[in-house]
Amino acid sequence: QVQLVESGGGLVQPGGSLRLSCVASGSIFRINTMGWYRQAPGKQRELVATITSGGSTVFATSVKGRFAISRDNAKNTVYLQMNSLIPEDTAVYYCKADNVRRSPYFSGSDYWGQGTQVSVSS
Repeated sequence: QVQLVESGGGLVQPGGSLRLSCVASGSIFRINTMGWYRQAPGKQRELVATITSGGSTVFATSVKGRFAISRDNAKNTVYLQMNSLIPEDTAVYYCKADNVRRSPYFSGSDYWGQGTQVSVSS
């Protein structure tokens, strides 16, 4: 079984910064894409940023220039550096790992973390 555990959420004032981390553990051969999604109260879950094993990134328009995503493939860990936070960034942030392969001989599965709360308020 594969588990994703997020950390780093909290309460921050507008203009502040937070860094989220997500560690994937278990029997893992390779992870294709890792990323962050968020869900605000009353809204659908939306993509924030993703990064492939090769380092290609995708960002939501609303966070471009403010957020950065990185990953350590050896540690199966993905990070989200969030700068210049605004109240609209308040949400539960979820980590996702796509096409997690536990063996080179079998196809992979997708996994979600349990989420971490990020609140931006003065």
